[in-house]
Amino acid sequence: MNDKTRNQILLVLFLGVLMGALDIAIVAPALPPIQSFFGVGDRALTWTFTIYVLFNLIGTPLMAKLSDLFGRRLIYVLDVALFGLGSLMVALAPANLFSALLIGRALQGFGAGGIFPVASAVIGDTFPPEKRGGALGLIGAVFGLAFLIGPILGGIILSVTTWEWLFLINLPIAFIVALMAWKLLPASSTAARGAFDWAGMLTLGVFLSAFAYGLNQIDTANFIGSLFSLNVAPFLALAIVLLFVFVAIEQKSADPILNLALFKSRQSVLASALSAGAGIGEVSMVFIPALAVAAMPGVVDKHTSSYLLMPVVLTLAVGSPLSGKLLDKLGSKTVVVAGTILLALGSLFFGFFNSALWMFIVAGAIIGLGLSALLGAPVRYIMLNEAPESERTSAQGAIAVFTSVGQLISSALVGAIAASAGGGVGGYSAAYLTIGILAILLALLAFGLKNHQQELAQALHLKPAISTGHD
Repeated sequence: MNDKTRNQILLVLFLGVLMGALDIAIVAPALPPIQSFFGVGDRALTWTFTIYVLFNLIGTPLMAKLSDLFGRRLIYVLDVALFGLGSLMVALAPANLFSALLIGRALQGFGAGGIFPVASAVIGDTFPPEKRGGALGLIGAVFGLAFLIGPILGGIILSVTTWEWLFLINLPIAFIVALMAWKLLPASSTAARGAFDWAGMLTLGVFLSAFAYGLNQIDTANFIGSLFSLNVAPFLALAIVLLFVFVAIEQKSADPILNLALFKSRQSVLASALSAGAGIGEVSMVFIPALAVAAMPGVVDKHTSSYLLMPVVLTLAVGSPLSGKLLDKLGSKTVVVAGTILLALGSLFFGFFNSALWMFIVAGAIIGLGLSALLGAPVRYIMLNEAPESERTSAQGAIAVFTSVGQLISSALVGAIAASAGGGVGGYSAAYLTIGILAILLALLAFGLKNHQQELAQALHLKPAISTGHD
């Protein structure tokens, strides 16, 4: 495959991932008119986001597995089509039927759940090892870009038309992306396997749903007490039980939804742990505005505090393609170690030095660079090397699931630490110090990764020239 064809494929993947990522950020400005249109309360309105994230989480492992079974092109086009259909359902939802909007958002999330892992797997299939990092980094930059332009684009659309057009605009984009994908993405097929692992898929779906719902219901102001409430305890208990059931099912399945043999490799285990840690670090950034308002009441208020997320988002957008390029030259170990150290430094800055505006800007920029090395190319590059071609998308889906689990844990963790430490500046400072310590532990884990020479040798199916004792 020549470079021109690869670049065309990369464009299709970039547009698909951008479409899915934008639909999280672009919805925020539309929440007030949506609430007014349907006449729902604040708690019901939050499900506009929650149900998208939940079905995105459920759709990721299913679509990843189907991609390994039936080919990347078919499932990528299916994911884009489902996303477009969900967008249409949201836009056409009648004012007296808020549930119709939620069903549309669930379908959007379900389709979007497969777009990113399938895109990562296609890069593994079509790009040589020495160019995968740059391609993965460019795809990873989409999320920073989406959160930069999403609210602005949403505001522009709402200034000239109604909220429905935020979703109707997805239809021509989805059509073009699906058409280009069907034309450009390589068709692939896999050898016949055993029966589809419906038991594993159902168990995993219920496990993720129970876990997500239970964590979402935790009251951070009364963390311990809420853990034992009927809104939380039964769901978390069910999630724990189903986790063990899922492992037992996968061990016996002829063709498991998640091949547990992938985690016999130290690299895969470390990549999964780093992904979960990156998810925790990412969502902890949501609390930066609350810390700023508490620490600088005369300088920052609740209307301007959200601008302090811009250093994180900007450096994340710039750092993702940069980390991808460095990955091709230096290897994942160097990039991930640097990223975890930067995440630790930025979080500790927020914990110790939060009395001046410039400190927030510097700390946010440092964290954005750190997250760009953890959320984008390097960890996915590791899994591309570790997984056989027939399991590539499932492995990418696993990384997405671990990141999402970390994100779910982060909100409850930061809120609980902040509340237990008395709230305000002291509470949020304690929370960020905890995130900093966690990032230091992640850095220590990252030292266990293979070096660049070993990675390239593995990717090219060669034996390393020098053994350094790493497995």
